[in-house]
Amino acid sequence: MNAGRRILTATLVAGTLDIAAAALLAGIAGRTPDKMLRGVASGPFPDAPHWGAGGAALGLAVHFAIMAAMAAVYVLAADRLPQLKARWLAAGIGYGLATWVVMNLVVLPLRWPAVFPHLDAQSVATSLFCHIVLVGLPIARIAARR
Repeated sequence: MNAGRRILTATLVAGTLDIAAAALLAGIAGRTPDKMLRGVASGPFPDAPHWGAGGAALGLAVHFAIMAAMAAVYVLAADRLPQLKARWLAAGIGYGLATWVVMNLVVLPLRWPAVFPHLDAQSVATSLFCHIVLVGLPIARIAARR
């Protein structure tokens, strides 16, 4: 499988798993999936929370664009560093941890400094699970395909 196809597959698999978990967690917290998606869109588009269904669709697009970047970085690195493919399980865990650090300790606090980071035990555990199991491991496994 060529790099482009692995990037697309990893984006779709990890992106779908991650956004499904986010929708489930939003529901548990009493938020609707469309509100959560408008929140995602508000990263690059601050007025998106007021855009209704269009804002939610944009949030989904933003989510998959971010996931495509995450998948592309890993797949392209794995094509140059064979140990990432050979040891995909350990590398996927490491990549999940790395994506958690970047998103939760850099990206989100830069965009919303009054709100992030969430460092209580439950938030960290939930977020680490999602980043490792739903993002890092699927991306690493798909990148390891030939």
